[in-house]
Amino acid sequence: MIHQGPYRRTLQWVPRQAWRKTAATPGLGLKNGRAEGREENSIWSTSPRSGRFVAAMDASASPRLERERHLLFLEMMALGLPKEYESQEVNRLTLAYFAISGLSILDALDRVDKDQVANWVLSFQAHPRMVADLDSGEFYGFCGSRTSQFTTSICEVSRQNCSHLASTYCALAILKMIGYNLSNINPESILISMRNLQQPDGSFMPIHFGAEMDLRFVYCAAAICSMLNNWTGMDKEKAKDYIVKCQSYDGGFGLVPGSESHGGATYCGVAALQLMGFIGADICSKQAQSAVIDMPLLVEWSLKRQSFDGGIQGRCNKPSDTCYAFWVGGVLKMLGVYEFIDKDALRDFILSCQSKYGGFTKFPENMLPDLYHSYYSFAALSLLGEPGLRPLCVELGITASDDGNGK
Repeated sequence: MIHQGPYRRTLQWVPRQAWRKTAATPGLGLKNGRAEGREENSIWSTSPRSGRFVAAMDASASPRLERERHLLFLEMMALGLPKEYESQEVNRLTLAYFAISGLSILDALDRVDKDQVANWVLSFQAHPRMVADLDSGEFYGFCGSRTSQFTTSICEVSRQNCSHLASTYCALAILKMIGYNLSNINPESILISMRNLQQPDGSFMPIHFGAEMDLRFVYCAAAICSMLNNWTGMDKEKAKDYIVKCQSYDGGFGLVPGSESHGGATYCGVAALQLMGFIGADICSKQAQSAVIDMPLLVEWSLKRQSFDGGIQGRCNKPSDTCYAFWVGGVLKMLGVYEFIDKDALRDFILSCQSKYGGFTKFPENMLPDLYHSYYSFAALSLLGEPGLRPLCVELGITASDDGNGK
């Protein structure tokens, strides 16, 4: 669950009258004249574009996916974020991942200027000044926001390298989805310096000057290596041992050894093991019987997460939440047992969280959508085979691509 913690907050969209001005950051433009030529056409500046389309929307409940409404929501997010997102400025790259990934699932990446997206994402990459810096202990990946690249003086570039594993995962995922050739980003500096973040127990720090260490960042490291098609950035055996220790008595995985089983942590553990090649997809095979983790118990725990309302909960005795339709649903998909859930009931639950403003909410009773739950609702509907949505590479959390190396 890479976006747990600061990424996991509920971020709600509100109409224009509640917005207030924030600092502009030129970046991601939209095509077809929607934003081209504007001085502030960034996904990360508050835009004068409003909820003016809301009044024309049908407010009545609908059992079908309102694709055009969701595209308007994502396009609005690509032009400017509401004031509720100001506290998440440090996570701009993660928010970009949600917006671009949502458009990708809806097969609408033609609505963004891919070159502009690539240039904006690449501007967050940290580069060593010399080769010897790669052995300094610092991580040379991607920073999460523009402010992390500057000191308190607005004109002075910070000497503090704030590259973060989650931001690096999001950056590479965006670049991969838009078809950028990842060999152009100097992957060696990312991989060599990423080894500095792995701890003796196999876990990873997300940033070189210290932070929490848990399954989220083991997953990020595995996904980074997979997307770069180079596993020199981590010790897979140590990572595997750490993941195995995180499996709980009930079959799920906690973020750290001995902690409560959690849907997001379980996804991170299973996806990382699959990316590293330690588990396959066929749990009925002989290989599954000798798997490094307790597969039958994992399947049982995961299947039990579907609740009476058709939705999926992240932990025992918790309400259903749209994001876990992907986190836990993705686990079941990777293990080859997705057919055992009630897919019709799950789809009904997800669509009950569809907002009249576009996007999705966390719970059915919520009114306002947020970018996090919107993206994972799109992802979950893709797993369900919703018509018009692109299929996912589940273990990487991005849309599947015919050409893994980009253009």
